[in-house]
Amino acid sequence: MKPRDLIKMGYKPGPAIGVAMRLIPEAKQKLGKKVIESDLRAVLNEPNAYKDHPHWDLLAKALLEQEAKQKTYVEREAAAPYRVWGEGLEQGALDQMKSAARLPVAVRGALMPDAHQGYGLPIGGVLATENAVIPYAVGVDIACRMKLSVLDIPATDLKRIEDQLERALERETVFGVGAETKRREEHEVLEVDWSVSPVTRKNFDKARAQIGTSGSGNHFVEFGTLTLEKPELGLEPGQYLAVLSHSGSRGTGAAVADYYSKLAMDLHPELPPELRRLAWLDLDSDPGREYWAAMELMGKYASANHALIHRRLEKALKAKVIAGVENHHNYAWRESHGGRDVIVHRKGATPAGRGVLGVIPGSMASPGFVVRGAGNEESLQSASHGAGRQMSRTAAKEKFRWAHVKPVLQQAGVKLLSAGIDEVPFAYKDINQVMAAQSDLVDVVARFDPKIVKMAPSGEPPED
Repeated sequence: MKPRDLIKMGYKPGPAIGVAMRLIPEAKQKLGKKVIESDLRAVLNEPNAYKDHPHWDLLAKALLEQEAKQKTYVEREAAAPYRVWGEGLEQGALDQMKSAARLPVAVRGALMPDAHQGYGLPIGGVLATENAVIPYAVGVDIACRMKLSVLDIPATDLKRIEDQLERALERETVFGVGAETKRREEHEVLEVDWSVSPVTRKNFDKARAQIGTSGSGNHFVEFGTLTLEKPELGLEPGQYLAVLSHSGSRGTGAAVADYYSKLAMDLHPELPPELRRLAWLDLDSDPGREYWAAMELMGKYASANHALIHRRLEKALKAKVIAGVENHHNYAWRESHGGRDVIVHRKGATPAGRGVLGVIPGSMASPGFVVRGAGNEESLQSASHGAGRQMSRTAAKEKFRWAHVKPVLQQAGVKLLSAGIDEVPFAYKDINQVMAAQSDLVDVVARFDPKIVKMAPSGEPPED
């Protein structure tokens, strides 16, 4: 049974549906389906009679509370303050940020220089809220992240072992929607409690099958040269061979996002159409606590995916990792800003607290950067998560052919093993302009130049 089934039964969207969804699984173990449906109708029709019921008492109380305070949308008297970095951002992203600032739970916001339109909150959007989490402000690919590993192989050996690096990428990485590893891998994240949410519990087998794999769209694994101008990361200045990956929480993360974003919208029918996908879950409610636990689990799972990919490559090359950096950019954090405890959503934005390291990639033919956060409070201690798209996937597919791209790749010295035409460099903004626009948010620690790149094969639908 799903929330929409309860709505068809006569339940009004609101907290009571969340309570019912929590109670139904246990009831299934004790009662038959027909009895459950009969009970649910009876509690709905006469909640007072069920206030002391051994199983449905919480639902009855939730219905009575919901009836007592039917929600109406009350917009803020004034929009929450936010600042925009960068110039020439697409109007759709600006409009979405403006809408997010109207939410009753909004406290502060920021828009990064790589921003473009997404679902609900724009990609590159940062939003602080009061005791509420917005699934669509976290993102569909929960806990999508970057991971950089510096290897003990000299950068000067890159050309000499190019074939070996290519074979390692082809053999040790798996990309695409629904992609699974041929051999089941083990990681401690599979030993933690996956029953924190009915969605993670239901998708555990899928998560086990997909662990150590990458998604589609802009997800990648690549070898390249890391250039340090001064002592950083525990390393001396110079060039190093490194591997960089970008991926998230795969099918299970997408299932969590889908379930709780729809539940949030069901719980907030009062929101006008333009704010519908910014529906939130109160963190002192059961749905809110469930989503938060599921999100944190997806964070651990996404990290495990990267760890296994890097471990396989390290083993295949008989190399050793001598330094590394990693960070989420589709996540929500409990933080304190301006003396106030808030929930900070960074949808396609990199944490940039003072001294915090992160990775901001470019495109398949442009550099990425290891950065150290400046701790700028105006951006809620955030920075961009990449160059950012300047062209939709559909437009890129219609406009470009690989003949347009090959000269650019050759000039950059990049060997592309696979990718979709919608990921060509022309579809992205100039990473150098993006970095210049956020010089007050991060300091550049090192430059990463991709040399051997693998992405999902052409034709794979995007997951981001």
